[in-house]
Amino acid sequence: MNATVKDVMTTHVVAVRKNASYKDMAARLRRYRVSAFPVLDDDGKVIGIVSETDLLTKEALDGEAPGFFSGMLRRKEQAKAAAVTAADLMTSPAVTITADDTVAHAARVMYGRRVRRLPVIRADGHLIGIISRADVLSVYSRPDEEIKDEITGTVILDGFLVDPARFTVTVNDGIVTIDGKPETTTTGHEIIDAIRHVEGVVSVRDRLSYPPDEHPATLGPLF
Repeated sequence: MNATVKDVMTTHVVAVRKNASYKDMAARLRRYRVSAFPVLDDDGKVIGIVSETDLLTKEALDGEAPGFFSGMLRRKEQAKAAAVTAADLMTSPAVTITADDTVAHAARVMYGRRVRRLPVIRADGHLIGIISRADVLSVYSRPDEEIKDEITGTVILDGFLVDPARFTVTVNDGIVTIDGKPETTTTGHEIIDAIRHVEGVVSVRDRLSYPPDEHPATLGPLF
């Protein structure tokens, strides 16, 4: 199993047009209990994101008297403090993802770009959903028994053509412990690496008994 964005994304998305007013966005924020809106252009394509932090910036800083504090503000924050529409407030371009990307890729993008959510778009840029951090983490709710079945059946038997009876696999709260003796050290390491990529695996405890190195180092001439 390798979950994709379309498996966990939310398809009912609260979005706003680029000319949406501050008042309208604040009302939607309260009404729909969301923390951000994708911003769409006239063709329905995603062009930015307005978050509750963006809205709060205006509320906190709009009308701030000139002085040391306001002089220290970044230009972007100063512009947002004077904004009246979504186009003025939004962070652009939006960090987006596609429905066929993996959940693991979505997690890496969120972590790398320090964002809480990603609009999901088609190839033409039109909005089809949104994925949040909570959606990404939902893969870890996968039952332990289901994870174990994939490891023994799909990974070990189908992937490496090895009899799963050679190993003892246990899964507890997503933590995999594997005992046994692989045919080669290389095979053992590859199995461990494959298990780490199984959906829902939190960590892997490698208890394998590896055979001696098949290719011991050869000593060179002493003289």
